[in-house]
Amino acid sequence: MHNQDFFNQAFVYLMAAVVSVPLAKKLGLGSVLGYLLAGIAIGPFALGMIGQDGTDIMHFAEFGVVMMLFLIGLELKPSLLWKMRGSIFGLGGLQVLVTTIVIAGGSMFFKHSFSQAISIGLILAISSTAIVIQSLAEKKLLKTESGKSAFSVLLFQDIAVIPILAVLPLLAQNAMKNRNEHGAAVKLHDAVVQHDVSVLDGWLQLLVIIGLVVAIILTGRFISRHIFRFIASTGIREIFTAAALLMVISIALAMEKVGLSPALGTFLAGMVLADNEYRHEIETDIEPFKGLLLGLFFIAVGAGIDFKLFFQKPFVVLFLLGSLIIVKFIVLLVLGKLFRLGAGKGISLAMTLAQGGEFAFVLISFSQQNNLFSNDTASLLIITVALSMAITPVLLIINEKLIQPLYVKRQNSEQEADNIDEDDSPVIIAGFGRFGLIAGRLLIANGIKTIVLDNNPKNIQILRKFGLKVYYGDASRPDLLHAAGADKAKVLILAIDDKEKSLEIAEYVKRKYPHLKLLARAIDLRHLFEYFSKDIRTVKVEVFDSAVEVGKTALKELGFTNYQANRAALTFKEHNRNNIPVLYEHWLEDKKKYIREARRYANELEEQLIAEKEHSIHDSDSAWDSTTIREEINDRLKGK
Repeated sequence: MHNQDFFNQAFVYLMAAVVSVPLAKKLGLGSVLGYLLAGIAIGPFALGMIGQDGTDIMHFAEFGVVMMLFLIGLELKPSLLWKMRGSIFGLGGLQVLVTTIVIAGGSMFFKHSFSQAISIGLILAISSTAIVIQSLAEKKLLKTESGKSAFSVLLFQDIAVIPILAVLPLLAQNAMKNRNEHGAAVKLHDAVVQHDVSVLDGWLQLLVIIGLVVAIILTGRFISRHIFRFIASTGIREIFTAAALLMVISIALAMEKVGLSPALGTFLAGMVLADNEYRHEIETDIEPFKGLLLGLFFIAVGAGIDFKLFFQKPFVVLFLLGSLIIVKFIVLLVLGKLFRLGAGKGISLAMTLAQGGEFAFVLISFSQQNNLFSNDTASLLIITVALSMAITPVLLIINEKLIQPLYVKRQNSEQEADNIDEDDSPVIIAGFGRFGLIAGRLLIANGIKTIVLDNNPKNIQILRKFGLKVYYGDASRPDLLHAAGADKAKVLILAIDDKEKSLEIAEYVKRKYPHLKLLARAIDLRHLFEYFSKDIRTVKVEVFDSAVEVGKTALKELGFTNYQANRAALTFKEHNRNNIPVLYEHWLEDKKKYIREARRYANELEEQLIAEKEHSIHDSDSAWDSTTIREEINDRLKGK
C-alpha cells in the first residue's frame, strides 16, 4: 500500500510537470511559473490530487536547492568570489539590514512586539535563490550586471540564514530563555539545520565547525581529484554519477550535524572543486537531478499555498503581499542607485528580488517552535511568501516585455542625434554591429567614404575609441537619412538588428529614394522572405556564408580533398541561391507545400553532392582554381 501511494504521488507530480511546464514555456511564462501553476492545480485547493500531507514532499524537494548551490559553487572560483566581495557584503548586507528595519518598523506599527517585528523583518528580508537563479538562467541574464548583483545579494542572504537562526532564539520569550538555561538542543527544520553538537561547549562547537570546513576544503582541493580519477578509470559512468551525488549528500549531512546550512556547505564544496579537472563531468551528472528536484520544489510551493486562508482574509493577504513587494522593490531600487547601477539595471534588480524566499518557511517554523508569534501570524507569513514567490516569474516577464523596452526607448530618445557634417559619401551604413562593422571595414580599407549611423550609445563610444567615425542616430528617421545624404548616395547597407524597423526603413527608402541601391542583412529565412515581399532582393542572411565555410573546413578535416570540399560548398551555395526564390513563392501561397518542397530540395541537394563527389575533375570546373591546387600540394607535402 505504501508503494502504491508513492507511485500515485510520483505519477501526479510528474504528470503535472510534463503537462504544465511545456505549455508555460510556449506561452512565454517560463518553466518556474509552469511548475508553480502545476502545484496550484494539483494541490488541495484546486483539483485535490494531493492532500495537505502531500506538501511534505517539500522536505525532500528542498534538496534541489542544496544541489543548485553546489552547481553555482562549481562555476565560481574563490578569486572571482573575492572580486565580488563589495557587492556581496555591501549590496547584499545593506539589503538585508535595511529591509529588516523597514519591515520591522511596519510590524511594530501593527502592534507586534519588538522581538516579533525583528523576526518578521529578518524572515521576509530573504529572497528566493531557487526561483531567481532558475529564472535568470533561463533568460540568460545571470551574466548581466543586474544578474550579477542579484546573485551577490542572494549569496549574502543564504549566508545570513545561519546568524538569523542564531538570533531568533535570543528574540524569543521567557519560555525559550528557560529552555536555553537547561542547555536543551533546539530542533530545527530537517533541510537546514540540526544542532546535534549544541550540547557541547561553545568553543568546542566552534572547533567542530572549523574542522568540518577545513576538511571540506582539503578534501575538495587535494583528495577528490584522485578519487574521481580512480572512479573515472573504471569507465562505469553510473558509478561516477553515484560518487558525485554521494559527495553532495555527505556534505549536506555533515553540515546539518554541526548546525550549519547544507546549502552553504555544498556551495563551499562547489567553489573548492571549481578548479578540479572533473568539474564539467560532475556538473553534467548532477544537473538533471538538480533540475528535477527544483521542479519538485516549485510544485510543492504551489501546492502549499493556503487558498482557504486567502479567501477568508483576501484583503489582509493582498495587503501583506503588496507591502512586501513594494518595500523590497523600493529598498533594492535605492540601493541600486547607491551602488551606481543604471536605472534600467536597478529596476531589473528590484523586480528580480522583490519576493520572499524558500528559507522563510524554515525560519517561520523555527520561530513558531520558539513561541515568537502565533499560528495565525505564521499562516499569514507563509501564504504571503508563497504568493510572492509565485508572482516573481510574472514580475520578470513584465520587466522584460514592458519596462526594459520603455527604458531603452527613453534612453535613446533622450540623446539627440549627432549633427552630420558630411553628405557626399556614396555609401550609408545603418547599424554598425557585428554585421555592419565587417562590411564597413572592408569598404573603408578600400578607400570608400562611408557614413555610419547607429543608435546604440555604448557601441558608438567603443567604435570611436578605435578611430571609426560613427554618428549617433536612428536610421528610421527621415530627416536623419536625408542629412546623411540619402538623396546623393549610391548604396545603403541595412544592417540593424530590429527586424520590423529594418523592413520599415527598406520600404521608406525604396519609395523615397528609388535610385539608392539597398543591400540588406536578414536575421533569418523568414526575415529574408519579408524583404522579398517588399521587392527587395539583394539580401544576405547574416550567418549563411560563414556557416558554409565552417562546413567546408569540416569536410576537409573528414578527409575530403580541397577540391571536393570547395566544390561541395559552391554547389550548396548555388543550390540555395536557385531554390530560395521558388521556396518564397510557396511560402506566400501554401505553407504545407513550402515544407514539402523544402524537403524535396534537400534530398535533391544530397543526391547531387554525392554524385559530384565521385565526378572527375575538369579544367573548366569553376571550383578549380590556383588556390585549391596550392593548398592540395602543400597538404600532400606535409603528409596529410
